[in-house]
Amino acid sequence: MRNLSICIRIKSIAAVLCFLAPVFLVNAESGVAPDFSLTLRDGGMTSLSDHRGDVVMVNFWATWCGPCREEMPHLEALHQRYSSLGFTLLGVNVEENSQDALDWLAETMPVSFPILLDPGNQVSELYDVVAMPSTVLIDRQGMIRHLHHGYQAGYESEYQTQIRSLLRE
Repeated sequence: MRNLSICIRIKSIAAVLCFLAPVFLVNAESGVAPDFSLTLRDGGMTSLSDHRGDVVMVNFWATWCGPCREEMPHLEALHQRYSSLGFTLLGVNVEENSQDALDWLAETMPVSFPILLDPGNQVSELYDVVAMPSTVLIDRQGMIRHLHHGYQAGYESEYQTQIRSLLRE
């Protein structure tokens, strides 16, 4: 009888956790975006807080990541289209040897949005990056609103919808 009672309690707890899991996921995406400062590819520095008041997309990427390379022209298009409306795209490269990324950008994929260098992965660890690429959309108040892991063709349409929605707020 005692085992049956324990089994019923476990099932009840599991049911509650399954019900609340989406809430936890939403809350994980709705916290304050941690501030950071990184070196820009031109040697200057920038911080996330420098862009408060803008809708900010932080994209973690590396040249060894095929989906990152595939996504890059789409990110450039988003930057070109929305930067004049209060949108900032920050590309955070996570490679230990930042020169590899700078060479690839110069030779293969020149982009006009800021490229930040995180060779020690401090910022990617701060944001719990678990997949490449990972993209975080932050609203004008500095709150994380959307989180994307990985990239497949077509994701840029979802990015665009989310950017437009955040710009209208």
